[in-house]
Amino acid sequence: KATVDFQPNYDGSQEEPTVLPSAFPNFLVNGGTGIAVGLATNLAPHNLGEVIDGICAQIDNPEITLPELMQLIKGPDFPVSCEIRGIRGIEEYFRTGRGSMRLRGKVEIEENENGKSLIVIREVPYGVNRAVLQERIAELVNEKILTGISGMRDLSDEETRIEIELKRDARPQVVVAQLFKLTSLETSFSVNMLAIHQNRPKQFSLKEAIDAYIEHRRDVIIRRTRFLLGKAEERAELLEAFLLALGHLDDFIKIIRDSKNRDEARERLGSYKFSTATAEKLGILIRSQAAVQGDRYVFSERQVNAILELRLYQLTGMEQDKVKGEYDGILIDIKDLLDILAREVRVLTIIKDELRVIRDKYATPRKCPILAEAGEIAMEDLIANDAMIVTLSHRGYVKRTPASEYRLQGRGGKGLKGMETRATGKDAPDDFIEHLFSVQAHDYLLFFTNTGRVYVERVFELPEGSRTAMGRSIKNVLDLKPEEKIAAMLRLERSTDENGHDNTFREGAGYVFFATRSGKVKKTSLNDFRNYRKAGLTAINLEEGNDLIGVNLTSGEDEIVLVTRDGMSIKFTEGVYKKPQGELAEGEEPVEEDSGEEDSADEEGRPQIRPQGRATAGVTGIRLRKDDYVVGMAIASEETMLLVASENGLGKRTSFSSYRALRRGGLGVKTLNVTDKTGKVVNAVAVTEQDELMLMTSTGQSIRIRVSEIRETGRVAQGVKLLTLKEGEKLQDISLVIPDGEDSPGDDTSVDASEGESGSVTEETTE
Repeated sequence: KATVDFQPNYDGSQEEPTVLPSAFPNFLVNGGTGIAVGLATNLAPHNLGEVIDGICAQIDNPEITLPELMQLIKGPDFPVSCEIRGIRGIEEYFRTGRGSMRLRGKVEIEENENGKSLIVIREVPYGVNRAVLQERIAELVNEKILTGISGMRDLSDEETRIEIELKRDARPQVVVAQLFKLTSLETSFSVNMLAIHQNRPKQFSLKEAIDAYIEHRRDVIIRRTRFLLGKAEERAELLEAFLLALGHLDDFIKIIRDSKNRDEARERLGSYKFSTATAEKLGILIRSQAAVQGDRYVFSERQVNAILELRLYQLTGMEQDKVKGEYDGILIDIKDLLDILAREVRVLTIIKDELRVIRDKYATPRKCPILAEAGEIAMEDLIANDAMIVTLSHRGYVKRTPASEYRLQGRGGKGLKGMETRATGKDAPDDFIEHLFSVQAHDYLLFFTNTGRVYVERVFELPEGSRTAMGRSIKNVLDLKPEEKIAAMLRLERSTDENGHDNTFREGAGYVFFATRSGKVKKTSLNDFRNYRKAGLTAINLEEGNDLIGVNLTSGEDEIVLVTRDGMSIKFTEGVYKKPQGELAEGEEPVEEDSGEEDSADEEGRPQIRPQGRATAGVTGIRLRKDDYVVGMAIASEETMLLVASENGLGKRTSFSSYRALRRGGLGVKTLNVTDKTGKVVNAVAVTEQDELMLMTSTGQSIRIRVSEIRETGRVAQGVKLLTLKEGEKLQDISLVIPDGEDSPGDDTSVDASEGESGSVTEETTE
């Protein structure tokens, strides 16, 4: 269809196209490698669907920015499902035409039937030979460079599966890091987007490559349209001759019969002229065709020959109708083709429509996930900042689940089915949820361990799973030491400066406040955690037998509330202590003004809790009675209230103003009258009227309720029923939920406490 130019081949014996009229962006989608004198090209393949979406977006908005384009074309996509590490390298070659990125094989850590750890290679990087990779690993093992590996076998068939068995004392994360560093399990892929454009080599950026493709397709479509228009005009020319001949059939038959031979007939027909008005009456469209000369329609030689070749059956009425119908159809095509040539928007629309047909038929999901390089914080630009629920089980399985999967229910409901779990003894194999946290996808999570160390992860880097999924072992996510277990978690909302740079851990951003089971507290500047590492940092020194109970962000002048298992509480300020005035409230016990500790802040103007470094143990926050221990910590404010929940499913909200501020280190006052009916306190959190609460039971059931449904009560009241518990079931933990904007209807099985179901507490009690 004459869509591209032709040129002689290398020896002039034939002609070849200067460029192929590609229906899809082959250069970007399939990539390619080439070497010439002083020039080289190496371009990674990209996802067909993403590239077509990017081209359509650039057609709609020629001024589209690179970040906007990268929302659609996220990066290269190789035929194998390896991991792409590094956004900056992708952004660099998208912007300049040159750049590089790291490719990693997919690795999982499993356990075999003997309890030994296995490193399972599920995919190798693009271009890496499995046999060569295994030879390199064996070589490093024989040279005693990789000392933690005891065996390796290749179980690959259609899918890659290379099992590397580790020694019992080997740390899987360390061996994986060594494999990435020392073998081709991690490689570099360099991009040089060089191509011949208009007979010259050119370094293309992504936008320039798309522009060149759009211009190429524009030229192809215009030339194709002109070709089709020419063919349509040629056919219309013959059909017009037929219409004129059939309209003057008697005259034409007489001319042919009176002619001595074909040449005379051709000459006499050629001299037969019609007015344009006569032609129009026969349905002929008068336009700029060659047969129109002024106000006369004159047959061309081609038309005369076509008339002479008419057969007798074509003179029937039915054949005349067919000629007229075909001519009318061709006129529609001609008008459409002329409209395409006249309007640029039609050409661009055709480009998009033809690309979308290819996308809908051939596009496949992305194979290669794109992950951020260590220290590179840019993935959030490609990920929606959705509300998430992060859970960590007793046996150390972590996952993130969209908050929308937890539908809202009424107070006292039966709950939703969670992970298949139940509380058991420490030697039992069953599991249960131990930590539940509500976050946004872009947030940071600080994981504090029982040994006092902290690990920092982005929420979107955690494994995603459904509400009923088990999740992934935390040891496969964090580089934990064998004896470490997660004790507390802290959410940090990501923040940026005016230049868009991440400054979450900036100086003056606040303090990390710690509370331990034994009643110790301390605060450390958030800035002290800015240089976090994959291997973790020391966050607090913990003596043997002590555990972290809570971690919070504070301003340095906040009021802290500690709540114990036996229902005691104390409120004190981080800042300068001011002795309370007035008589003791009901249930409030006298508190010694001096705790008797050397670390007390007795001096005028000195804060009670002074900032300390990471490797410190803290000071006494509350004095505990025998067998009592701290279960919860909250930050007091005028906008929030203290919500306390007990293991038998009761809870209450109390204003923080009901608790007078005391000197840290005292015994505190009663916050819940603990009885057999209430059970011990399980947790305490600060809430607002608009908050939502997630409740988790010992059997793995979960229920999401509004805080506003929980009645405000006095300080020592037992509260109201939060949920219905089965026999032997206990409330295990509570957590605030970040609202996701969807108030789902309650479960059909939910029962409000007001229905008077057995065991519910609907009236405020103080007994």
